[in-house]
Amino acid sequence: MAKRLVILGAGESGCGTAVLGLAKGYDTFVSDFGIIKPKYTDELKELGVEWESEKHSESKILNADVIVKSPGIPDKAAIIKKAKEEGIKIVSEIEFAAQYTNAKLVGITGTNGKTTTTMLTHHILKNGGIKVGLGGNIGKSFARQVATEKQDCYVLELSSFQLDGMMETRIHQAILTNITPDHLDRYDYKLENYIASKYRITQNQKAEDQFIYCDDDPLTKDNLNFNKGNGQKLAFSINHEVMNGAFLHGKEIIVRLTNLNKEFNMPINQLTVSGKHNIYNSMAAAIVANSFEIRKESIRESFSDFTNVEHRMEWVARIKGVDFINDSKATNVNSTWYALESMETPVVWIAGGTDKGNDYTSLKKLVKDKVNVIVCMGLDNSKIHQAFGADVDLIINTTSSEDAVEAAYKFSKKGDTVLLSPACASFDLFENYEDRGNQFKACVKAL
Repeated sequence: MAKRLVILGAGESGCGTAVLGLAKGYDTFVSDFGIIKPKYTDELKELGVEWESEKHSESKILNADVIVKSPGIPDKAAIIKKAKEEGIKIVSEIEFAAQYTNAKLVGITGTNGKTTTTMLTHHILKNGGIKVGLGGNIGKSFARQVATEKQDCYVLELSSFQLDGMMETRIHQAILTNITPDHLDRYDYKLENYIASKYRITQNQKAEDQFIYCDDDPLTKDNLNFNKGNGQKLAFSINHEVMNGAFLHGKEIIVRLTNLNKEFNMPINQLTVSGKHNIYNSMAAAIVANSFEIRKESIRESFSDFTNVEHRMEWVARIKGVDFINDSKATNVNSTWYALESMETPVVWIAGGTDKGNDYTSLKKLVKDKVNVIVCMGLDNSKIHQAFGADVDLIINTTSSEDAVEAAYKFSKKGDTVLLSPACASFDLFENYEDRGNQFKACVKAL
């Protein structure tokens, strides 16, 4: 009798898992407590999979041999608690799919920088002639690719929620970009639980694998004891020389890999992504690329023609000497810190949204030094006023993209940058950060 696979959540991850489940002979059922998007209901109908939306039927879920749950469903959800009581195995899409591929897995996690690092690593490997897929928290479902494609390597962006559902998956090259407090509501408000979650990326590494981490990041460096794997440690730093890994020497990135007895150098002015944070991201990607022994010329070329992910420091337009940048993906304070840190012109900063318990202290010096005007775009802007009222000349309240863009443009001067980098979630006024970014871009183009 076929094993029963129940998939909770019918987005890209869930539907991709259904494709793989069917290919591997599972009796497959998909359940979503919300409304499923039409493109996915169409696909499920085409696959002939039984599915339900806007409910979780216990009779159809609690008879599963294995449950693959969407990363967005917390462990405290009633259906998950009941499944655990029944002793049902609950895993992430990554864990389910990894057992069906022999490809090398490059996994990237961290509070910030993981999307750019994932995209950049994939771009370099692909240009270097590697048969490589891109998945995890980005792009096409990993499970879908395992079912329908034959790749030699997958570059996977891994959130802490995905890592929480991974027990046996071996990540051959694990990158940890940084750790700053985020999503603590999912971790009983204990930072150590969140740190332990991030370090799960190393848990099954063998001696021939690699753990690539930022040696300048205090929470990463001070918690190396959470690393349970046996992978070779490769550090990257912009503050000091590294014997095995990557470091900044003057205006050049140097990658030094002792096991290959080779060095690689790349002038930072040839990178297409700017800011200190992107030097870190580039170092991590360069370590992976060099360990694949891709030609140096190919790696340099890839760094020089890389286009960053949409909604992450995305240049939109220059209007009468004012640049507009869409960094809507900055949904926490740390992401916005990186955005402001990379600014080299006076800033009109569009901020605000759904506050996740933000502490704005770390931004105060950057705001004082770089920001002339703050345009708030949210339903409750009181914390931003309290945090920065003494640091800028003007703070304006708006409740729509149109009003925010018009106000930012009105109070900007030639040579300024209008930066949408909210430091908050988007759910008070928008469907998600993509909707917020797209509305911003449309309003800029309508000026």
